[in-house]
Amino acid sequence: MTPEIVILAMIAAFLGLRLYSVLGRRAEHEEEPIQGRFEGRQGQPGAPRVPAPKTDGKAEAKGDERGRVGQPQRLREMPLAPPSVERGLAEISSADRRFDAYAFLEGARSAYRLILESFWKGDKAELRALCDGDVYDSFAAAIDARAAAGETMDNRLIRIEDVAIVSAGAENGLARITLRFRADIAAVTRDAEGHVIAGSLDDAIEAVDVWTFSRQLNSSGPDWLLDETDAG
Repeated sequence: MTPEIVILAMIAAFLGLRLYSVLGRRAEHEEEPIQGRFEGRQGQPGAPRVPAPKTDGKAEAKGDERGRVGQPQRLREMPLAPPSVERGLAEISSADRRFDAYAFLEGARSAYRLILESFWKGDKAELRALCDGDVYDSFAAAIDARAAAGETMDNRLIRIEDVAIVSAGAENGLARITLRFRADIAAVTRDAEGHVIAGSLDDAIEAVDVWTFSRQLNSSGPDWLLDETDAG
């Protein structure tokens, strides 16, 4: 056997051993299960939970004839209410299948701001569209008295801190819901020359208002009117 053949045989044997060694180790690792990022961890104490996938709301809307999309999530956002309030909301919902307590609360927030700003500006037309007759007459009389004195209000609603349902119910075809608003308001009254005669825009005060909204259940329109006001 020539020296060249011996050298080639030794090289081939060495390469064969290296190849076996590499393949053998890889096969051993491939037999071990590879744990994913979350697999096998959910049952361990203190392990992070994988969040459920978000939905676009379309599937939830299909099975709900009242259109209350995402109701389970919105229930967590609903302020706690005593049983009497829950019963009252159920009465309204039974009499009017279109009623949505969550949409009502959002609308009440907007109405609170709009009514206050309309009163401060002296916008009677807007107030007439948002209030019933008695409340409108009260607001209009205050606006007239303010104008007769040559005074203007430069109030600003800084924020609405909280809105809570105080009572709710339906009787004789009329639905009524009373809310307690807690808000921060900067109040300023100016005279005819524009001088500040009361209040300050630098110091907001906490205002608590108890307002009742009502709606005829047989009405074709969705609008609720402010029909009673009181201080909290």
